[in-house]
Amino acid sequence: MGAAGLCAVLLLTTVAAEINRRDSGYSLEEDCTSWRSFEARLENNTHEHSFHDLSGSVLLSWVGNGSGVILALTTFRIPLAIITIGQSKLYRSDDYGKTFQDITSLINNTLIRTEFGMAIGPQNSGKVILTGDVTGSGTGGRIFRSSSFAKDFMQTDLPFHPKTQVMYNPQNSDHLLVLSNENSLWLSRNFGEKWEKIHSTVCLAKWGSNATIFFIASLNESCNLDFGVRVLKRTNDFGRNFKTAMSRVYSFGLGGPFLYASVMTEMGNTRRIYVSLDYGDTWSMAQLPSVGQEQFYSILAATDDMVFMHVDEPGDTGYGTIYTSDDRGIIYSKSLERHLYTDKGYTDFTTVGSLRGVYMTSVLSEDNSIQSVISFDQGGEWQPLKKPENSKCDSTARYKDECSLHIHASYSLSQNLNVPLLPLSEPSAVGIIIAHGSVGDAISVMNPDVYISDNGGYNWIRTLEGPHHYAILDSGGLIVAVEQSSNLVNAIKFSTDEGQCWYIYNFTKEPFIFTGLATEPGAKSMNVSIWGFREVLFSKLWVSYTINFKDLLTRPCESKDYVKWLAHSSDPNDPSDGCILGFKEEYLRLRKSSVCQNGRGYRVTKQPTVCTCTLEDFLCDFGYYRPENHSECIEQPELKGHELEFCLYGEEELLKTSGYRKIPGDKCNGGENPKHELMDLKKKCTGSTLTQEASVSSMNLTPVILSVVAVVLLAIIAAVLIIKKYVCGGRFLVHRYSILQQHVEANGVDTLDTSITSGSERLGYHDDSDEDLLE
Repeated sequence: MGAAGLCAVLLLTTVAAEINRRDSGYSLEEDCTSWRSFEARLENNTHEHSFHDLSGSVLLSWVGNGSGVILALTTFRIPLAIITIGQSKLYRSDDYGKTFQDITSLINNTLIRTEFGMAIGPQNSGKVILTGDVTGSGTGGRIFRSSSFAKDFMQTDLPFHPKTQVMYNPQNSDHLLVLSNENSLWLSRNFGEKWEKIHSTVCLAKWGSNATIFFIASLNESCNLDFGVRVLKRTNDFGRNFKTAMSRVYSFGLGGPFLYASVMTEMGNTRRIYVSLDYGDTWSMAQLPSVGQEQFYSILAATDDMVFMHVDEPGDTGYGTIYTSDDRGIIYSKSLERHLYTDKGYTDFTTVGSLRGVYMTSVLSEDNSIQSVISFDQGGEWQPLKKPENSKCDSTARYKDECSLHIHASYSLSQNLNVPLLPLSEPSAVGIIIAHGSVGDAISVMNPDVYISDNGGYNWIRTLEGPHHYAILDSGGLIVAVEQSSNLVNAIKFSTDEGQCWYIYNFTKEPFIFTGLATEPGAKSMNVSIWGFREVLFSKLWVSYTINFKDLLTRPCESKDYVKWLAHSSDPNDPSDGCILGFKEEYLRLRKSSVCQNGRGYRVTKQPTVCTCTLEDFLCDFGYYRPENHSECIEQPELKGHELEFCLYGEEELLKTSGYRKIPGDKCNGGENPKHELMDLKKKCTGSTLTQEASVSSMNLTPVILSVVAVVLLAIIAAVLIIKKYVCGGRFLVHRYSILQQHVEANGVDTLDTSITSGSERLGYHDDSDEDLLE
């Protein structure tokens, strides 16, 4: 089944600015005010650069914050039986992409290994490392180092061949780590000038805080055989001394203050999660189900107070369960069931950076359709995304007036749907989320439209018809977009009122094949670069157009241009209105009607206020749940008169609960302090379970352990097998997990050889504890 076209033509609705009540929805009108003479202003600030380069791919990286330095690496390669031949060219811009200089001679015309990207140093250090492809020559590899924002490079020959990209110490960019092809761990303390091997047979390594290094070492000299002989080690002194932090380690991850280890049980066929808050000196077993060999754990997000943990279901189901932790990372509450997460590592879990406590993701329904959900309280509750006011339900909806918005994210990209970008939000652009989506009962295979929210996901409007590339500039004061199309492109759209009205600027008279937008990370710049190529004979000639919008928004914003906005507000008459996680935040935000420039020095202004505690500030503790439409936690029926599915082993107080626990990070004070009668859960644990957990504790740890009842797992598997095959109405338009893997076809521009990849761009923060996904 190919990707279907749109079943109806949806006209772009323009909407007028909502000036004073940003938190109460949108005011929709037929037309936007025309804007004259902007073409002349933008023409004077549009700069074209043609690359006399026929390479097949371009890799872009920004070097530093506010430096204006961009590196463009083009590569052409032909892999042969033993070696790879090809050519790399390196270009540098120091004016935000207006002009580029060919600096390939600085890297001695060496072919660069693009799979390692360009390693850009942290903290605006201006450091860059490129890894040369010299596999077939000599006994070691080669890197090129710059500490001058790529003004010059130093060649360094290595005593090993790198297997991974160079890893910077986040606190000291002179300290580097890398794994070699022989699985040895190498360290440099002088920005790669000299290297020393600090350990052999290392399977995975990561920097901790300061000079701490964590790594997994295999005791049988192989990373691919018995995982039961792998140990987690730590060094605080650059390899002079080592401490074994945990044995039988499958993998590990770092998130916030938490160190997690996935540990093989004595039987060797299941794994459990252990957590440490002191970098591995002491451990506790997390109250999470164990997983089998075909399953995995994944850290979806982590803060200083809690962790989102995905636990995969048995079998190749494509889904699992999200759990949220307490502030120790030990006790977990079930947050979301049937969470979409494939065995290939694709999940739609998205942290919304523009508003505190907001997360979006997808669930796999029992008929295998995929539906989007959103949480405004850090995973406490999940709900469908509200249907946009200016959109109609599509053919996937059972009821034409009752449906919701569904967001395309990483999974849609993995299926080659015509979705050019992931959802976008920026901390400096408060409340703004831009995403591709469809409106119905489930995610559709039809071409998506672009939707925007200005209040952190509570309300949405359809802002652009069809797929687009988009970017946020000037801290949300300017949004730009270019249509994704198989046709040639010569126009960019821009909006100064958060997507309510759009204007079109034709930036060239010579259309070309568009491949992507490039903007400086942080959304504070006024510049955007439009990249693509023109076909010359049988080759591609790369070209970029950089537009500076500074002469469009010439007036600096003043205090009169900002309006107070209460985040998470739904009922201004309610004293607790806006309270999320125990406090409310009032922001100063730019009026939609104000056409002015926030500027690079703009800082988000907010005023927090502590709230009085209510039942909404508490989670149901282990063994309790909230029935639908109820605020109180009641004991789970399966807990009454039955032995526990999960038993904690360790300190006795960990086996007691009053039914409630405060949400991690919640700042509320006074008010409700709900408690049930203190229940001793230890009395409900079976003797065999406790005996088994006691045997695990022989590793000189302080574990807190979980086990899953086999009967429950069998019931879950049986439930997965009993599913519907089709959704009523639009049965061939619904994006279905079971069939899309085999039958979805791409209907956009081929991105295999023509795409632009940003070296600093990441799809998200997901640590598969069975793979190295946490960075």
